Amino acid sequence: MKNILILCTGNSCRSQIAHGFLNHLTDNSVSVFSAGIEKHGLNRNAVKCMAEIGIDLSDYNSNLVDEYINDKFDFVITVCDNANETCPILPNSNAKKIHKNFEDPSKLNNGQYGVEFIEIRDQINKFIIDFIKTELI
Repeated sequence: MKNILILCTGNSCRSQIAHGFLNHLTDNSVSVFSAGIEKHGLNRNAVKCMAEIGIDLSDYNSNLVDEYINDKFDFVITVCDNANETCPILPNSNAKKIHKNFEDPSKLNNGQYGVEFIEIRDQINKFIIDFIKTELI
């Protein structure tokens, strides 16, 4: 089973959405973890935008990358430039690093729920589908 770590700045929104899509689209056939360089807590609007398409994030937690520093991963996916630039080296992991920057929907529209969440959710969905096709199949 492949181990995948998804990183963003606060592990509140983008990484949680990617985590949800990976679990859903792989039928939990991979072990997915998400974390942040900081810990901001799970964004309620990320939960809402995923619930609209039948993916439940409500029991997900916001974690710090330091919690996984000694774990082994096959892939580390960064979903924002900040995480990509500040990601610590995981000494026990020969993970393939993949980066794709997504805007933080919680910083758009004054953090209110709107089309920004849906657009970025859909961009992340496409990215995860492409990742699965190119790296996992």
